[in-house]
Amino acid sequence: MKIKRLSIWLLVIIAFLGGIIYGISMFAIIFNGYAAKDVCSCIYLSERDQESIEKNDLNSFFVGLPTNVWDKENRTITSSFLGLATQTAVYRDGLGCALINDADFETVKNQKYKPVFPNINPDTIFWPYGDKLRDSIPANINIGKLKKAINAALNEGHTRAIVVAYDTLFMEEAYNYGFTKDTRILGWSMTKSIMSTLVGIRVKQNKLKLEGKTQINEWYNDERSKISLKNLLQMSSGLEWEENYSKICDATIMLFEESNTAKYAIASEVSYPPDSVWYYSSGTSNIISEILKRSSDSYEDYISFPREELFNKIGMRSMLLETDASGTFVGSSYSFGTPRDWARYGLLYANKGYWGNEQILPDDWVKFTSTPAKKSGGGYGAQFWLNGGKNPELPSCPDNIFFADGFNGQRVYIIPDYKLVIVRMGLSKKGEFNYDKFVRSILDAFE
Repeated sequence: MKIKRLSIWLLVIIAFLGGIIYGISMFAIIFNGYAAKDVCSCIYLSERDQESIEKNDLNSFFVGLPTNVWDKENRTITSSFLGLATQTAVYRDGLGCALINDADFETVKNQKYKPVFPNINPDTIFWPYGDKLRDSIPANINIGKLKKAINAALNEGHTRAIVVAYDTLFMEEAYNYGFTKDTRILGWSMTKSIMSTLVGIRVKQNKLKLEGKTQINEWYNDERSKISLKNLLQMSSGLEWEENYSKICDATIMLFEESNTAKYAIASEVSYPPDSVWYYSSGTSNIISEILKRSSDSYEDYISFPREELFNKIGMRSMLLETDASGTFVGSSYSFGTPRDWARYGLLYANKGYWGNEQILPDDWVKFTSTPAKKSGGGYGAQFWLNGGKNPELPSCPDNIFFADGFNGQRVYIIPDYKLVIVRMGLSKKGEFNYDKFVRSILDAFE
């Protein structure tokens, strides 16, 4: 009898421990994936050393747990915690890093893209069309106030870079230790705004329409056929989705467990009729990326489209959109560019979609971008955040400001009243940086 009871207790203990190990493994897939992807991208795209990345970027508890092994020959980072749920990210020329997950390693490793750049020397061309800075300061700028505001922000909330660009006439910048004007920095969800811009260009080319069925033919025989591209851009699709990074959810599964991020998001079921609710969804932005792919003439057209039709035209030489293992841009999250290039991106919108004399975006696209989605409470447009609604990010600043917003405090603020763009990049947890005080102090330097 005692032996029988002991056996039962042993089985219970084994089952209990097995459940714990299983639970840890499920969560380890996520934080191992985060670590492998982040270390890989920051080494190969930001050209930072592994020790600095692990010390600073992986400084929260769970993502700091994995051991990250760099295989320089295969250009991979493999991350694991206690040998559980090992994750590997591989770097590909022109495409950045991707988690392998269930994809074939050799296939993903051999993916590549060779971008073609304009044959110019940006150091000989004045900002923003090049990198040569003017010596003159416009009369309406109090340069002392501006420098003071920038320096104060640089010492707050783990700020890494600040760029202030006034029309095409003036640019001031500052960088913290370890970062320079040439350092690419991850934009996180500012990538969503770039997806919107690319859609705008496709609309101008008459290859996409905001209304009617999208290119997602998987939806044609059910209620999802009613979802328009406009609904997706405005985060109003009504698709079932959970975006909560404190737990395992749709967003974390998509980014860190799936080799095809768009495919995972496309499979989402309907929860509400289109345009009846607003809900922030990274899955939506990856569906938009897939729509861009399906509106392209070929895969080569899709992969070169951002470079040829946007980045080259406005001088964003450093910008790179990373693809997942399937070769699809991760439109929700993964874009790397220098702070100067992020400022150029903002200037495109400050100048109503024009770059010099060339019209990049359709008429009224900037207006559409900065118009509140019906159910957003005034705070969200078309993959851009708005300084409106009940709880604006910048309550002491003009309410027509709109901005790209990324995790850990990445921002590109477009301020139409001032013809101004403010870029702030950092590694800030919630509450560590006062964005309203920062932007207000910059605006106060313009008289």
